[in-house]
Amino acid sequence: MGDRLLVTPSPHVKSTKTVQGIMLDVVIALCPAAIAGTVLFGFRSALIILVSVASAVASEALYQKAVKRQVSINDFSAVITGLLLALTLPPHVPLWIPAIGAAFAIVLVKQVFGGLGNNFLNPALAARAFLLAAWPLHMTQDWVNPMTYDAATSATPLAGFNATGQTAFTLKQMLLGQRPGSIGETCILALLLGGLYLIVRDIIDYRIPLGYLGTLAIGTWIFGKPGAFFQGDPLGAIFLGGAFIGAFFMATDYVTSPVTPRGRLYMGIGCGLITLVIRLWGGYPEGVTYAILFMNLVTPLIDKYVVPRYYGSGHDKMARKGGR
Repeated sequence: MGDRLLVTPSPHVKSTKTVQGIMLDVVIALCPAAIAGTVLFGFRSALIILVSVASAVASEALYQKAVKRQVSINDFSAVITGLLLALTLPPHVPLWIPAIGAAFAIVLVKQVFGGLGNNFLNPALAARAFLLAAWPLHMTQDWVNPMTYDAATSATPLAGFNATGQTAFTLKQMLLGQRPGSIGETCILALLLGGLYLIVRDIIDYRIPLGYLGTLAIGTWIFGKPGAFFQGDPLGAIFLGGAFIGAFFMATDYVTSPVTPRGRLYMGIGCGLITLVIRLWGGYPEGVTYAILFMNLVTPLIDKYVVPRYYGSGHDKMARKGGR
């Protein structure tokens, strides 16, 4: 009986997972998308990935040495930042773009605020937003046709889809990534494989991608076709653009997403709604980056107000109703 009343210091819930192990699982989950991007868009895509990852790791090591902190590049968090940033870039951007972007993500978004666990924005997405603002032509015009590796001068498939509510690509083409786009966003099957791996490994919560993709799909079905309701293409909405990579790999970041299950669902729904508004009624064809960054800022409010009811909190209400 005495053991039941034993009070011990926290943590009371323990796990065998380590930061390094979790990060390594995320790297493994991103490998299919990275491989698919290299196959679809050529060796230069692999070079962009390598430059981005190398810049992220080097920036973290150099900054931590400069401020006399312990170098923590072996936890793979910098690798993930560089990899995620590279996968959101067009296949023909100059190599200095991923180099500058990765350094910005690590130093100004992550390390300046205290390093891993202290950043309030997703570093890779913040860097992508910075690159979009600084060099918009490189970030929006360097598209490549898959497999042929020819430059594509037309608008992105998502821009045409948002304007007409229709896509020129078949379901098979969208699943296999046979369309212009960023390096890691086009092959839906590769992203789905990686996302399911993370869910099965209990690395991410399914509620965020479910709320995100579900909200975006339903909203597009209702409002997606100009001049008509309930005639939009929900699959085109989630398969074209960066919704899949954003839902599974960006919005689920531990540091910048809510801690409660209900809060994570609200996070996903919020991302889906903001993406929908930007795509359909904004002046920018893709809203994933800004939707997730905005919800990163709202995360502390979600954690504050979406609090699980503690055990026994309903006792007084039950007593008033005659309960025990």
